[in-house]
This record gives sequence, structure tokens and C-alpha cells, in this order.
Amino acid sequence: MKSVAIKASFQTTFKKTILSLFLIFSLSLFAQKDGYWDKERATTKEIMVPARDRISIATEDLPVGTTEIVYRITLLDKNQELTNSLVSLLKAIPDPTGVSQGSAGAVFLMSKISGDDECTYSIFTSNENAKKYVADGKIDKACFSQAEPVSKDAKRLSVGKSSCLKENINTIWFGFESKNWILSQKVVLEVVPWVDTKLNRGWNQDNKNEIISLCKTSTMAQKMANSDDFCVCILNKIMKQYRYDEFQKLLAVEKTKVYKDFGNACYKDADISKNVFNDLRTQAASLIKTQKYNEAIPKLNTIINEGKATAVDYSSLGYCYILTKQYTKALKTLHEGEKLDDTELLVKLNLAHAYLISDNYSDAKAIYKKYQDQNVTDSLSWKDKTKSDFLLFQKVGLPSKDFEKILKLFN
Repeated sequence: MKSVAIKASFQTTFKKTILSLFLIFSLSLFAQKDGYWDKERATTKEIMVPARDRISIATEDLPVGTTEIVYRITLLDKNQELTNSLVSLLKAIPDPTGVSQGSAGAVFLMSKISGDDECTYSIFTSNENAKKYVADGKIDKACFSQAEPVSKDAKRLSVGKSSCLKENINTIWFGFESKNWILSQKVVLEVVPWVDTKLNRGWNQDNKNEIISLCKTSTMAQKMANSDDFCVCILNKIMKQYRYDEFQKLLAVEKTKVYKDFGNACYKDADISKNVFNDLRTQAASLIKTQKYNEAIPKLNTIINEGKATAVDYSSLGYCYILTKQYTKALKTLHEGEKLDDTELLVKLNLAHAYLISDNYSDAKAIYKKYQDQNVTDSLSWKDKTKSDFLLFQKVGLPSKDFEKILKLFN
């Protein structure tokens, strides 16, 4: 019985262990970042540091999109060699955050061997500061400094958390100071960059803002009250098709065509298009309210020419044509509005106005009389709208000889 209980206990423990490992593995997969360790552009250098001296060494150029680096420093005795390269160790870590998860990560990255010698080291973001360190030993310009002598060390640096790694820095310099007063030291420096797949295309914040700023000066964007969505749409299309350096190599005429083609595609996007035309309607309404009818006309025409107009848009345009004394255009526009929606009374009222002012009293009278007891909107009556329009027409000097005759029809 005792052996059966032990066996059952072992099986339960085994299942729990397997389940725990499965959960850890699953969480690890979901937590992985979209990128890779770039072994092709990793730095691996053996440096001889003279006794009681200082030297500096630059990393290989960090690839575009580097957001993390892991480095390892190992001091070796004469003829010693590393048993495992840093690149080979990092193959087991699919996410750079795994490097810094507890002391186990640091131990994992440490060289299995190292010599008895020790050194201090500092990291610099410019060759000038590294040279100054070699000359005077001062570390005030260092972005990181290991002041306590070590025989081996390993760390992870990431953009946003370390001043040693920024988007515009593509090389860093390590400065070493020997603590052996008699013999030279052999130092092995290994640096492996983690490359973010999206950022690797070269589209950093400054580059994106450059495209957005150019977009906002375009003719299409300036038609919009808020062109943010439109410009982001163009940016996304450019980023998808081009790396930043590829886009920069295009000729000016080629860039113009890219903007035009992607702009047309974004302009036709349903959501963006809806916002664009709503913006134009809002702008036109504001201009009509401030009696800037000649400025409202092109905005309303844009909506109509793009095939996005409603009957109310035709009504507003016809109203502007009346107030700018373009009666023939007003009649044509309002008839088009009628075809679109024969029940829209704002169109009917403005059509009556256009007939009346262009000396077609009989047609105007028929319309005024037919709809006099209805509302042109949910809260504005046909009669009240007619009276307010006539007052405005008289104010701006439109022909008014028949206004009183129409108003008497309502009594």
C-alpha cells in the first residue's frame, strides 16, 4: 500500500511539473517580442590590454532597429579559450527580456571560465569621449561604468532604459583599464544586438513625423478639418512598401507620385472619405453662417464632384448660388437635388426662391403654396424659413418686388 501511495504521489508531482513547464513555455511564447538576435552583426573581439593601461574598442555597427544589446566581458589567462560563444547561448532565449529575469539569466550568460586577472570598464556613446577616457581615465562622460574590478561580466542594455542605447546611436565604445600591474590582459568582448523587426525598416519616430508633416501640406489634406487619419493612412502604406532608406533614395518626382497614388487610395477609404466630406460640410456650413458664400461654394462642389453629395448638399450649394446672384447655376443645382430626393423641402424652398428671384413668379408661387403648412426641418416651419430668407435677401440687395405677395399667401 505504501509503495502504491508513493507511486501515486510521484505521478501527481510529475503531472504538476509537466503542467508548470507547459504553462511557462506557453507564456514565454506569448511574451516573445517581434525581432531576432542578429548574429551576423554581433561583435566578438579579443583585446590585449597592456599592464596598468587603458584602451577603448568600438562595437560593430549596430543594425537599424536595434532596441536591446547583450554584452559579455571575459578575462582569460594566456592560451585560454571560451567554451561557449555568447551568440550560441542566446539562441536559447527567444526574447531579450528573458536575459534579465532574475539572477539565473545573468549566470547563464557568464563565461564558464575566466582567468585570475581583473579589470574595470566603462561604456561611451562617442569615440571622442572614449579617447578622453583612455587619455585621462575619467569616467564622467560614460553612460555606464563598472568601477569594481571584475574577471567577467554580462549585462543587457535597452532603448529607453539605458542612456547607452538610443535610436540614433549605431556604435558604442567600451573602455577597459587593466588592474594587472605586471602583465598584459586578454579581454574578450562580445556584443549581440536584438533587432526589432518593424524598426529594422528604419521608420523611427522622427522619420514618421517627417512623412506626416509633408502630408499635411498636401492639397488633399488641406481640404480636411482634421487630416490625421488621412496622413497616418499614407504613412502606413509607405512604410509597408518601402524601407526608410529606400524611400529616401527616390527622386522628387517619384516621391510626389507615391504621395499622389497612396493619397488617392486613402481618400477613397470609406471611413476616411466619410470624415473628409463631413469636414467639408461643417466648413461650408460655418462659411454660410458668416455669409462667405463664395468660399463655401468650392467646398460643396468638391462633395458633389466626388459623388458623395446628399440632397441637402445640393440645397446648400443652390442657396449659395442665389446669394451670389448666380441664378442659372442655382436652378440647375437645385433640380439635380430634386432628382436625388424629391421629398427634401430645403431643396424645394430654395428652388422656389430661385424661381422668384429670376422673375418666374408663377412657378415659385406654386411651390410656396404647396408646402406652406409643412416644416423644412424637425423644428423649423416652411413659413418661418421663408420669412428669414427674404429678410436676408433684401439685406444683400436681391430682387424683392414679389416678396410681400408671397408672404400674403401664408395669411
